[in-house]
Amino acid sequence: MQMVNEAARTGSKIGNGLSVAKTAKPLPCGIFAAMRNILLVIVAAALVVSACGDSDSSSEEQPTLTFWHFWSEPGQRDSLRLLLNEFEQRYSCKVQTTELSWNDGKAKLMAAFSANTAPDVLELGSDWVAQFSSAGVLASLPLDSANVARFLPFSTGPGMWEGKMYAYPWSVDTRVVYANARHLESVGAAPPTTLDELLAVSQRLNDKGHRGFGANGADANRLYKKILPFMWTLGGDVFDQTGRPVLNSPANIAALELYAKLSRTGFIETQRELDAAFVQGKVSILNSGSWLKAKLDAAAAPYRVVLFPGTASSPGISFAGGEYLAVTAKTTKQTLARQLVHFLTDPNQALRFCMAVPEAGFPADRRTFADPTLVADSVKAVFARQLSHARMTPVHPKWLDVQAILEEAVVNVLYGRLAPQAALDAAQSAVVDLTR
Repeated sequence: MQMVNEAARTGSKIGNGLSVAKTAKPLPCGIFAAMRNILLVIVAAALVVSACGDSDSSSEEQPTLTFWHFWSEPGQRDSLRLLLNEFEQRYSCKVQTTELSWNDGKAKLMAAFSANTAPDVLELGSDWVAQFSSAGVLASLPLDSANVARFLPFSTGPGMWEGKMYAYPWSVDTRVVYANARHLESVGAAPPTTLDELLAVSQRLNDKGHRGFGANGADANRLYKKILPFMWTLGGDVFDQTGRPVLNSPANIAALELYAKLSRTGFIETQRELDAAFVQGKVSILNSGSWLKAKLDAAAAPYRVVLFPGTASSPGISFAGGEYLAVTAKTTKQTLARQLVHFLTDPNQALRFCMAVPEAGFPADRRTFADPTLVADSVKAVFARQLSHARMTPVHPKWLDVQAILEEAVVNVLYGRLAPQAALDAAQSAVVDLTR
C-alpha cells in the first residue's frame, strides 16, 4: 500500500506540471499507466499471499481444552502433567489445567456453570456426580464406546443418571481397619474379623488402659463414610430398591447402637485427629484410608491392616469413593473433550497415574485395579481385596443434603442427645420431606 501511495503522489506532481530536471524527459502516459498497473498487481498479490498466510496460520493453531481437577500437590500435579503432555502430542492440542481444592472446589464449579465459564472437562467426586448430571450441565457419554463393563461394578452407578452415562470412573479407593500391633499383643488378641469381635477387642483394649476404637464425631462430609459400612454390613441402607428412604430400619438402628458402643471404648474426634492419634499410639483401632500408611511408615509405628469386619455369615462392606471425569454440555470441543476422558480412564494410563500417585488409589478399570505391580505391597493388597466388598453412596441428586441429615443423627447419638431409634426416626422424617 505504501508503494501505491508513493506512486500516486509522484504521478500527481507530474500531472500538475511541476518543474523537473532539464535533462529529464516526461514519461509517456501509456508507460506510466502500465507501471502503475504493474505496481497495483504486485501489491494486490502480496496482500493475497499475506492473507493466505494468516489463514494458514490460523488453521494450524492447536485447539485448547480446559480441564479442572483436584490434584494440586506438586507431585500429583507433575504426574498428571506427564500424561497430559502425551495426550497433547497424540491429538495435536493443548490442555490448560486449573487446580481445585476439595474445600471449595464444588462451589467454584457451580459458580462456573452459572456464569457459563465451566471448563471443557472436569473432575468430580463420586458423591457429586448425580447433582451435576441431574442438572443437565454435563454431556452424556456414549455407553457403547465407553465399554462400561470394564469398570468395577460398583463404580459405574454414580456416573449414571436416568439410563445415561454422564461421567466415567477414573480411580477408586476404599477404607480398611488399622490396628496397633503392640496393643493387640498386650491383650492377646488378633485383629478382629467380625463386628462382634471388633467390639469385644475394643473393650478389652479399653480395660487394659488403651483407647480402643476411634470414632468420627462431628466431621462434615466424613462421618457418613464411617457409619454407612456398619449399616451395609448389618443389612441396612439409606434407600430401598424403589428409592424410598429407610433410615430408621432395624438394621440401621442396630448399626448406630454398635457405633455408639465402640465410641465409648475409645474416643470421638475428627478423621484428621484420629489419624494423628493412631500414628502416636494413642488409639488402638480405627477405620481409615490408604493415606495413613505413609504416615505410619514414616513414624515406624507398629500396625496391622485387615478388611472391614463382617458378620458370621457375610463379609464386611466398606465405603468406596472415587474420582470421575465428565464433559461439560456446552463445550464446543465435544469430540476432543471425550478423547481426553477416554485417554485418562484407559486402564494403562489410569494404572500409571495410580502408581505415581499412591493417594489416587486404584484404577476403576477391573483389569488393572489389582495389577501385581500396584498391589505388591501387602497393605495395598488388603485395600484391593476390600474393593471387592465395597459400596459407594446412593445415587441421588440431593445426596449431599441427605448425608448431612444422617451425620446429624449420628452426632446426636454419640453425644448422648438422642437414642439411636429417636435419632434415626427424626432423620427418616427429614429425608422423606426432603425427597418428596
